[in-house]
Amino acid sequence: MAETEVRKLPLTSATAASRNQSGYKVFGLNIPAWRSPLTQVILTGFVCFLCPGMFNALNGLGAGGQLDSSVTSNANSALYTTFAFFGFIAGTVLNYFGARTTLGFGGVGYALYSGSLLCYSHTKNAGFVIASGAILGVCAAFLWCAQGTVMMSYPTESEKGRYIGLFWGIFNMGAVIGSISPIVQNWNSASSGIVNDGTYVGFIVLMVAGAILAFFLVPPEQIVRKDGSRVAHVRHPSAITEVKGLYQTFISDYYIILLFPMFWASNWFYTYQQNGFNLYLFNLRGRAFNNIWYWLSQIFGAVVFGFILDNARLGSRKTRAWLGWGILFVIVNVIWGAGYVVLHRYPDGRQLEANALHKVQPVPPGIDVYDSRFAGYCILYLFYGFLDAMWQTYAYWLMGALSNDTRKLAYFAGFYKGIQSAGAAVVWRMDAVKYSFEALFGSSWGLCVAGMVFVLPVLYCKVQDTELTEADFVDDELEEMKS
Repeated sequence: MAETEVRKLPLTSATAASRNQSGYKVFGLNIPAWRSPLTQVILTGFVCFLCPGMFNALNGLGAGGQLDSSVTSNANSALYTTFAFFGFIAGTVLNYFGARTTLGFGGVGYALYSGSLLCYSHTKNAGFVIASGAILGVCAAFLWCAQGTVMMSYPTESEKGRYIGLFWGIFNMGAVIGSISPIVQNWNSASSGIVNDGTYVGFIVLMVAGAILAFFLVPPEQIVRKDGSRVAHVRHPSAITEVKGLYQTFISDYYIILLFPMFWASNWFYTYQQNGFNLYLFNLRGRAFNNIWYWLSQIFGAVVFGFILDNARLGSRKTRAWLGWGILFVIVNVIWGAGYVVLHRYPDGRQLEANALHKVQPVPPGIDVYDSRFAGYCILYLFYGFLDAMWQTYAYWLMGALSNDTRKLAYFAGFYKGIQSAGAAVVWRMDAVKYSFEALFGSSWGLCVAGMVFVLPVLYCKVQDTELTEADFVDDELEEMKS
């Protein structure tokens, strides 16, 4: 197996590393060194800014900027089905090819998917959209596994929460910027229609740029932290050895199963929020405007919650794990409770949605930004985004608190995205076959509560104040590395 313990540099090397970490001063501003963990996490953030960030902006409009949600719901179901499968092996692929290649390849699928929606606007070729969704699922599994490993393993233990918050802020700023384009290009449309071609073309160009940007990452063995330690050097063993490592992780760290409900819930609620709430209740202009606040609130939620989880003045890491759990549990129930009140203020959403598609009255409400009732609903949507960021931040921070082993964290990230995507595949299919909005809402709230409850034994038994080293997975793997 690859050597995964945290290694200190010799004095001379540590001094050089310190100089390297100090970065540069440009017009009085401190610019971090290119090979520093901070720069690499920021770069990874901008890759996700341009690829999944723009995808989120597009999906956040409801139905991918279209009006009929059935095609994009089926595409999302295909996306997350392949994502779920490849998520389990993405860690193996990452350990074999490295973060740079894995991240870059993953970004390509996002551009393809946006192109399929542009094509659908003119040809109504639903098959191409669904096939592109399935391909994107493969690409996204690789991208998110690479991202999770960089974000969790590059920073020191005391910096993980802040780095997660920083990444999440950059990533979601992509969705914010991406949401501005539909507003500018479609502001004069007060209808519930689709976005124009220029919006799709803009997304495609940005996503291609993100895939290219990934190839500017440096190998992990060249990264040196502020304290002089290096990120574990991950060699590329045989595929068989990697499968052994994946299996051994699942057996030795069996407690990871208790995090699966939290993983399952982590993308489930998007379907209700984007299609059952934003698409159904608002016209195109209102949906695009909501999107900006939804993703801005995610930046704020991630940064603030990441700071809390890393703040040593609040106690030991175990104490902060419990504190974070308590805060998240309260906010989950407060926000979904408010959503329950709003849900029962409008009639059978599915029937009205069907009437709209078949040009039968009455049509969905189509709340516009100038309507008096817009502000209240927009604020709720904002808090849905705030909750999402807190949920993802806590999940990543918790995984990072369980290990410092780069390869093990790659497997954890693969489990996370695989289970997350399996849940998303199910709920998007539920939306495609027109399950009621009440069912989508109730399952979202219930799964969030269940996910919180299941992690309690992990907090009690497995979160420690520090973990400097990790044992090898398989003894004979080490022999293979030596040979």
